[in-house]
Amino acid sequence: MNEVVRQPVQYRVNGNDFEGCLLYQRDSRPDRGLLMAPNFFGISEKAIGEAQRHVSDRQVVFVMDPYGVATRPTSPEQAGEAMMAVRTDNAELRARLVAALDALRSEAGKLGVDGHRLAACGYCFGGACVLELARSGADVRATITFHGLIETPDPTSTQTIPGPVLVLNGADDPMVSAQSKAAFKAEMDAVGADWQLVDFGATVHSFTDPSANMPGRSVYNAKVARRAYAAMNDLLDEVFG
Repeated sequence: MNEVVRQPVQYRVNGNDFEGCLLYQRDSRPDRGLLMAPNFFGISEKAIGEAQRHVSDRQVVFVMDPYGVATRPTSPEQAGEAMMAVRTDNAELRARLVAALDALRSEAGKLGVDGHRLAACGYCFGGACVLELARSGADVRATITFHGLIETPDPTSTQTIPGPVLVLNGADDPMVSAQSKAAFKAEMDAVGADWQLVDFGATVHSFTDPSANMPGRSVYNAKVARRAYAAMNDLLDEVFG
């Protein structure tokens, strides 16, 4: 792999400053872009390191900043507070997502990526984020979530979703109830979405995170993580060709 460039990208949403990170291979000729929404800690060195696994000579990745430059959580308690502050204002959350997608479109365009060849993925809270982006009807070729939250505050606001939605979920994740899965199915079917929800058996939350070690709640599962990444890559290859 060629050297991966990490480029800070500033953008504004409703008068507030945000800073994401664009990653791409130096001297590559990418033809697609991926917006990545991190977990509830927001943009961090760990999130940027995770994003690097998705960079290739074909693909650039933009890690979005869900909270703004004034908020950089350093503890689970701070992260939870930051997340809830955003989740209680879904219109603001969607505005931040659209702005991040526009930032990716602009920066990837400078590298030669067509503005219509973009997809989105998210982890945990980031999964909830990219699902809201899809629900807004944004121009993304595909939406993928890893152990993401799937509820939305207003299912009636969901627009036609232009690309397929792939939800990669631990079957025993305590944060994703059977009721939320049934509601998600009804919501997706109501708008005629191309969707798939994959339940990995004997798997809980945060299965892609090597540091997750809370039995019964959040536990890393290398086998499931490998299968989930393979499913994501297969879908991206399908929609981008």
